[in-house]
Amino acid sequence: MKRTRYVSAATAVVLMTGGPVAVATAAAADPVRTVTAAPAALRVDATAESASAAALKHYPGVIESLDKDGTVWHVDVISKDGKGHAELQVSASGSVTEQNRDTNENAAENKALVSAKVTAQQAMKAALAAHPGQVTTVEWDDDDGTASWHVEIKGKDGKTWDAQVNPATGKVTQSDSDGDSDDDGDDNN
Repeated sequence: MKRTRYVSAATAVVLMTGGPVAVATAAAADPVRTVTAAPAALRVDATAESASAAALKHYPGVIESLDKDGTVWHVDVISKDGKGHAELQVSASGSVTEQNRDTNENAAENKALVSAKVTAQQAMKAALAAHPGQVTTVEWDDDDGTASWHVEIKGKDGKTWDAQVNPATGKVTQSDSDGDSDDDGDDNN
């Protein structure tokens, strides 16, 4: 019995003097109790290029238009046969949500777009080569009888640069440049 008291007393002294340090050291070394701060998730906005790739993966075809609204891209895709049309939204993370799908399009109305030698993606690359920045809009335009790609780029200086890209040759011409974004109420649909 005397021996138990001495061991208990010795244990109590060790715990009182070195116990808190030992417990703290053991807790810090314990991987179950160790909490490491996870790196903060970085918000990465999808670019026009990545939004178009995500949209075409979801609905294969030809991009008719691509427009950024905040952090969401609105993408219209025409099927390769010209008969289908999908309205898609691509989030900042690259996830695709289908808003509408139609399979009764008039293929003749989409013939020029579907057969164009220069795609929306190629028009973006050509416009960016002529004026570096970020693409905010790409749109097929054949309203006046002459088809072209309209590409809008926001430059590093904050100014908007509008380009027309020839769908047969890829030649870029500047159509307009202004000091602000396209907030003039113009509907591009």
